[in-house]
Amino acid sequence: MPGELNVLCAGAVKGLVLAVQGGFENATGLRLHASFGAVGAMRDALRAGAPCDVFIATGAMIASLQASGELRPGSRRAIGEVQTAIAVKAAAPRPAIDSAESLKAALLAASAIYFPDATLSTAGAHVASVLQRLGIGDAMAPRLRMFANGATAMRELAGADDGAIGCTQATEIRYTPGLALVGALPPPFALATVYSAAIAGAARDEGGARGLIDLLAGVASAALRRAGGFDEDARSEA
Repeated sequence: MPGELNVLCAGAVKGLVLAVQGGFENATGLRLHASFGAVGAMRDALRAGAPCDVFIATGAMIASLQASGELRPGSRRAIGEVQTAIAVKAAAPRPAIDSAESLKAALLAASAIYFPDATLSTAGAHVASVLQRLGIGDAMAPRLRMFANGATAMRELAGADDGAIGCTQATEIRYTPGLALVGALPPPFALATVYSAAIAGAARDEGGARGLIDLLAGVASAALRRAGGFDEDARSEA
C-alpha cells in the first residue's frame, strides 16, 4: 500500500501542486493528500493537529512558524511571487485598472466584488485595505461578496453576472475556468506575495517532504510556475 504525504497549502499555490501531483506520485509511490485554503486557515489547521508533512504559505508566515518550532528551521524554499490581481468573466469587457483613478472607477462600476476572507487570506485583507484607501469602503459594502478562500470566490464569480469583478491572487484567477485575468493592481495598491514551502515540525516523511518541495521550487517545474502566474525573476526568501 503506498505511503501518504500530507500537504497544507495556500490556495494561491493549489494549481501548481495539482499540476505536479501525478508525476510526483508516479515517481515516488507516495500519494499526496493536500488540503487547500486561505493561509490563515492552513495555519489554524496545522496548529489544530492536522497531519502535515509539507506546509505552503506566504514566506512571512512560514518564517513565523519556523521561529515557533512548528516548521523545521532551514527547510524553507521560495516557490515564487504572485501578484494580487483583478478578474472578470471571460466574456465580459475588461475594465481599465492601470491607475488609482481607473481602478476606483472600475470598482465603483462593478455590480459586485468577489474576494477571499479578509481576516484569513493575504489577498482578502489587501482588498479590504484598498477599498478603504480609495475611500469607497462604505459605498461598496452592499456589493461585497466574501468567501472562505480565493478559489471559492473565483468559482462564484464565474457564475455571476458580467458586471461583477473579482480580486485575489493571480494564480487563483488563472486556474478558474470562465474567468479572464485583467491585470495586477496598479501602484500604489500593487501587492506581490512570495509563497514558500517548508517541512512541518511533526512531518512523518521528511524525505518525501523534501522531494516535493524540491519539485515545486526547482527547475523541473519552472515552466508550470510561469504558466500558472508565478514571477520567476522575483523569487526571494525575504
